Amino acid sequence: MMTQAADQVAKDKYAAARAAAQALPKKLFINNQFVDGKSGSKLPVVDPRTGETILEIEEGGTEDVDRAVHAASEAFNEGPWPKTAAQERGRMLYRLADLVEENAEELALLEALDVGKPLMEAKMMDIPGFVSFMRYYAGWADKLSGQTLKHVMPLLAYTLREPLGVCALIVPWNFPLGLLGMKLAPALAAGNTVVAKPAEQSMLTTLRLAQLFLEAGFPPGVFNVVTGLGPTVGAALVQHPLVDKVAFTGSTVVGKQILTDAASSMKHVTLECGGKCSLIVCADANIDEAVETAHQAAFVCAGQFCTAGSRLFVHEDIYDEFMAKAVKRAQSRNIGDPFQATTEQGPIAFKEQFDKVLALIEAGKEEGAKLLTGGHQIGDSGYYIEPTLFGDVRDGMRIAQEEIFGPVQCCMTWRDTDEVVRRANNSAYGLAAGVFTNDLDTANYMSRALKVGTVWINSCWFMLSPSVPFGGHKQSGFGVECGQEGIEAYTQMKAVMMPIKRPPWV
Repeated sequence: MMTQAADQVAKDKYAAARAAAQALPKKLFINNQFVDGKSGSKLPVVDPRTGETILEIEEGGTEDVDRAVHAASEAFNEGPWPKTAAQERGRMLYRLADLVEENAEELALLEALDVGKPLMEAKMMDIPGFVSFMRYYAGWADKLSGQTLKHVMPLLAYTLREPLGVCALIVPWNFPLGLLGMKLAPALAAGNTVVAKPAEQSMLTTLRLAQLFLEAGFPPGVFNVVTGLGPTVGAALVQHPLVDKVAFTGSTVVGKQILTDAASSMKHVTLECGGKCSLIVCADANIDEAVETAHQAAFVCAGQFCTAGSRLFVHEDIYDEFMAKAVKRAQSRNIGDPFQATTEQGPIAFKEQFDKVLALIEAGKEEGAKLLTGGHQIGDSGYYIEPTLFGDVRDGMRIAQEEIFGPVQCCMTWRDTDEVVRRANNSAYGLAAGVFTNDLDTANYMSRALKVGTVWINSCWFMLSPSVPFGGHKQSGFGVECGQEGIEAYTQMKAVMMPIKRPPWV
């Protein structure tokens, strides 16, 4: 009876998600209006549980980007937003955060439908994450300031922090609303205007957010949304002469292309790109805690996140015990319908990514890695893949070097501290890493020696915060999001000097 009741609840949740999606305006959002795209083309919204197309949304193109950018540029140069008192801008962001929180259930349903993530995960991570970013940066709106400086001459010298102008925000499909909030909140708090491009695989919550912008009372042109493909809409945004900044989260390949395209007009660029993150488990670690942390680090969001702990280095003294428990935990993971309350892992978000993950699993087998568990599609429909653990992985294997972006973890042994640090750093990426140890000296040494932007010590993997700077080293990108540095990235510094007549002191 309990199973039947749970199944019915899941069906009801799915029906509510479909109804919410059907009720959305399936158009572009430009200058506070939902409008058709110029081409008349449509983009499919595909249910990753089944592979079924459930609705279609307007596909934007270069003409639509031009309309949106001009609306944002006019709003910045002629509209009230940059001239609005900073406290009032903050109040508007608080209002938007309240509206998102009031509609959290609907937004979580849309996220689960769109990308297949468990509903509970969307409720616990994605929607609260957006709200946290909005509230944190709402508080920053009236705290951006310059300095009064001593000049070598009898001059008054001071600095101003000014908004940049039009910001293009290009976000991926794994955390559509949360990663948009990470960029949107500081951009707006600083007084900029925005054109957002959601990934074509995850457009629903961004369109619902546009409705909430209207309800919150934001002026026209402050927030615009152009749905479309990366090579058309994304490229047009990056190349547009009226766009002043590009903030991008996504693959390193696309990040490099954005740098190339942005160079011609010397745009400000922030890139958060790929990762191949290492979790190092020392011999003195609490094994049970480390097993659970390593499990979540690899398999949250079906492994589809840039800080996934896909490279696991376990000290040789505890490797056998650790891996026996890790395999057992992976095999117990509840895979299924995202709308079921007990589901820990849903499907891969879309078919191309599903195919890529399976191909890399096959590459791991062919190169001699030992498949400890998983490695197969689940069922005949939808994009489900078993949690997969590989042992006997060598550092040069593709699965140890390439970002898989799926539920796959590569497990390796180590003996010497300097050795494991060298191996962990032997990657093109440098986004994040983790260390499990009870020794303070080891934690301090490794946190400094690992060439990454973030290091988590013990059981706090993926504990991001709006107040803590986040950014990558090497080919994981550059620039910083979150914290004071995150909002300063949406400003530029200006120095002002003027003579002081008959100064009583200088």
